[in-house]
Amino acid sequence: MKILLFMAQGFETMEFSPFVDVFGWARNDYGYDVSVSTCGFRKKVMSSFHIPVLVDKTIDEVNINDYDALAVPGGFEEYGFYEEAYDARFLSLIRAFHESRKWIAAICVGALPLGKSGILTGRHATTYHLGDGKRQAQLSAMGAKVVDEPIVID
Repeated sequence: MKILLFMAQGFETMEFSPFVDVFGWARNDYGYDVSVSTCGFRKKVMSSFHIPVLVDKTIDEVNINDYDALAVPGGFEEYGFYEEAYDARFLSLIRAFHESRKWIAAICVGALPLGKSGILTGRHATTYHLGDGKRQAQLSAMGAKVVDEPIVID
């Protein structure tokens, strides 16, 4: 399985690392045929708290036929996350994965670009619940049926 891990500017490092770590362990210690390729709008993406990460591919280099799944960590508004997460090129990439019936996973507010792309309309989803449910309300306004659960699969 080949996974594309997309990092928008201001992505949360603690939400990026589980994908790399869990799938790395699965491959190296348990023999699963899984690989993760990182992706962003530029080769060096600045995460939350100004941690730079060099990605494997830029969004313009991605061919979705090379991947089985898309993973999207959330991020911080203060670090510019939504500017790139809502970029038309990324929303188009999300829709292309969806139309190809490939797996898509998001953590925290990584669900919001999925909602913005339209693929969650009428589907169960969840996102960050603190701040008086502001992000859940945004996801709901995008057409998702928001469920206040830690993990939602639909």
